[in-house]
Amino acid sequence: MNFFNNMVGYFWSEESFPVLIMMLCIAVLLFHFRREERASLTNTLGFFLACQAGLVLSGFVYALEFTRAAAVLHETFVIGSGIAAIRLWGQMVFRVVLPKFKLNPPRITEDILVIIVYVAWFMVRLRYAGLELGSILATSAMITAVVAFAMQDTLGNILGGLALQLDNSVSVGDWIKVDDVVGKVVDIRWRSTLVETRNWETVVIPNSQLMKNKFLVLGRRTDQPVQWRRWVWFNVGLATPPNLVLSVVEDAIGRTDIANVAKTPAPNCVLMDMDIRGYAKYAVRYWLTDLTPDDPTDAALRWHIMTALQRAGIKLAIEESNVLVTKENEKHDKALHQREVLLRIKTLKRVELFSQMNDTELNALAERLKFSPFAKGNIIASQGDKRSHWLYIIINGEAEVYLEMPNGGRRTLNTLGKGSFFGEMGLMTGAPRSASVIAKTDVECYRLDKDVFEEILHARPAIAEEISHILVKRRAELDTAMQDMDAQSARKDMSQQHNEILSTIKRFFSLNM
Repeated sequence: MNFFNNMVGYFWSEESFPVLIMMLCIAVLLFHFRREERASLTNTLGFFLACQAGLVLSGFVYALEFTRAAAVLHETFVIGSGIAAIRLWGQMVFRVVLPKFKLNPPRITEDILVIIVYVAWFMVRLRYAGLELGSILATSAMITAVVAFAMQDTLGNILGGLALQLDNSVSVGDWIKVDDVVGKVVDIRWRSTLVETRNWETVVIPNSQLMKNKFLVLGRRTDQPVQWRRWVWFNVGLATPPNLVLSVVEDAIGRTDIANVAKTPAPNCVLMDMDIRGYAKYAVRYWLTDLTPDDPTDAALRWHIMTALQRAGIKLAIEESNVLVTKENEKHDKALHQREVLLRIKTLKRVELFSQMNDTELNALAERLKFSPFAKGNIIASQGDKRSHWLYIIINGEAEVYLEMPNGGRRTLNTLGKGSFFGEMGLMTGAPRSASVIAKTDVECYRLDKDVFEEILHARPAIAEEISHILVKRRAELDTAMQDMDAQSARKDMSQQHNEILSTIKRFFSLNM
């Protein structure tokens, strides 16, 4: 009985039970709030329980009257228990309590403070064991000087990591450029910073290198959203006026929603240089909102630039070089042109608007059609536009017709595919666009302008009569979709609309019938 009492009395004290309850409560809270760190918490709690078992062992050794060994074991496991308690308290304060008050100090701060408390706890226990702190500090100072000299590079990295986080030079999630490395910061450790590149590479950069050398934090500006300016270059011949190139490109990109391209500041096109080899260098400058898809977003901008220039009849310039080529003969060129014209005539015959025209008239139209490509997302026609006196015929892709509502929303009316046409009212009467049309996919169109069609009408004005009937029918279909009118009430107005539209066509084209 005395053996058991001696053993328990040695390792169990008045504060043992409160400490045990405290540790279990902290562990339960951390398990609840920090579920992703349960493995680490389990290890810490296991270490604490092992130290408690070690204290029981020290009591057993003491009961066997090995007092010196029992004292060493007891002090060792008390220090171990204190280390486990300090670690759990550190996690509780820095990872649960402070975040509740919207305070998120860097992890390296937690580590340093916890280590300082470890050292203080170790010193206190040595003092309780009877050792003089003065001699301990003197000895430790010498050891520290030797270790610091031997590990100066490592200490430089550690202090560099601490400085980076304390002054917020770089944070996890930032995109940085160091020499030729561009990537996203995923972790800042004691010795190094980990950067993941777009090529699925993880670059380990010593913290001392970041402190000693210049590096760029991409997309960061005080009190501004994260966005990074990019440049997309292209060349156009000097014969094309720069103001035309700038307006065509900026108008096409400004009216299109392109993924990861910021609306503010707006993209702009700039004349950067004029080369003696016969072309001007232009650049579209835009702000990238997600720094990951840089090249794909550049590619999307290039496609929008190409289609906008093609619609305007502006050719991209290429660097001239002396290359010996075999010129195709005129007969072959003529055959290719004739094949294209026949394809256009076939397309025109599918359009109801031109059903009353003869082959000669269709051939004249086909020769003057303009190829107009649109990239996905391009606005092909804008509701209310009074300047667009032309008609589009879709030869590939899909376009969506929609109404812009007063509340800023959209109401889809129709989806147009291959063979569909739109813009007939603007072509024939000069009326404003009644709806907007956006490229649902990449779209290829033929465009027919007013001046081309005007020649046909003046040669045979009777065509206007047939076309007016078709326009009345198309308008009735659109009115039904826009105003939810029933078909019967729409038919009652057709006769009046026919006369109005025919008069408008005559006036718009200055026809005498």
